[in-house]
Amino acid sequence: MSKVTEIVEQLATPIVNELGLEIVDIEYVKEGQNWFLRLYIDKDDGVDIEECGIVSERLSEKLDEIDPIPHNYYLEVSSPGAERPLKKTSDFTKAIGKNVHVKTYEPIDGEKIFEGILKEFDGDTVVVEIKIKTRKKIVSIPYDKIALARLAISFS
Repeated sequence: MSKVTEIVEQLATPIVNELGLEIVDIEYVKEGQNWFLRLYIDKDDGVDIEECGIVSERLSEKLDEIDPIPHNYYLEVSSPGAERPLKKTSDFTKAIGKNVHVKTYEPIDGEKIFEGILKEFDGDTVVVEIKIKTRKKIVSIPYDKIALARLAISFS
């Protein structure tokens, strides 16, 4: 995590906790000529625009006080959306029984992308039930081999 995102996490945590929210992810990225500081927040039944606005205003005040970013940037506070990233172990635990999309650093059974129902997570291994045509297959993925994971919308 970069120094900027660490500082933002320290500043934002008390704000989101007070509102009964959680930090899902923090990004500090340059896109074209512009820098963006993005804070993704959520709660069990989702967040609304008013909550995003409150967090944005309060966080903006804190950032102005300590001024950790030396150049202009855009602050964006939003929901992670329906395909929420799974970053923390608690995210995986909450996602049990849901459809997930998982990419690994290296192939497992010859594949690096898995989409299916998250069946189990014990802290070390993610177990996903994938469907290959009409057949179901269980895949065990070591947690430390996961490059990217998110909830996935299923249209079936």
